[in-house]
Amino acid sequence: MMKLTLLLTASIAGVSAFAPTSQVTTSRTQLNAADLETLRGVGPETGGKVFDPMELAQWAPLDHLRKAELANGRSAMLATVGWSFPQLWTFKGPVDTTDPIDAFFKSDAQWWAQFILICAVGEGIKYRGEVEGKSFTGEIDKEACVDWSGRWAKMDDTQKEDIAMKELKNGRLAMIGMAGYISSVLIAGSVPALS
Repeated sequence: MMKLTLLLTASIAGVSAFAPTSQVTTSRTQLNAADLETLRGVGPETGGKVFDPMELAQWAPLDHLRKAELANGRSAMLATVGWSFPQLWTFKGPVDTTDPIDAFFKSDAQWWAQFILICAVGEGIKYRGEVEGKSFTGEIDKEACVDWSGRWAKMDDTQKEDIAMKELKNGRLAMIGMAGYISSVLIAGSVPALS
């Protein structure tokens, strides 16, 4: 628990070192203001506005933020399954806890090596696809970077837009869900449904 607290504190403290100057912030905000109106993801659940609760659009390019949002949303969707699975089915193994944060620190080096390798392969596939002009952000006019089923190429533009919007919204929901899971472990009673 102490290691996690120190890690989070160090991460937050280090972020301020990379904050851009106010002059750069002003020009980026003006550049992004027009782009924000056409960005996918505006809906009734966001109050008809772009989903930017921490106002990060003033600090970074929108395409970078969208890629990060989708990558984190996809990771959160997998993490939600990974968090829930041990709560429903228990099995004997090297990690003997159902607490995911405790399991995180009990995992051995072999697991971490496999995890890093899988992440590296995934990032390599995304990078190669981007160099080849493919998309992993759901751009309608581009070929998908990864299309395991082969369905993306057969869809019309309306279906592609619908799938891309669903992925974006489900990723956002998963990120919020993971925040709830983590806070329920770190702050006892903070999420009544999970206590």
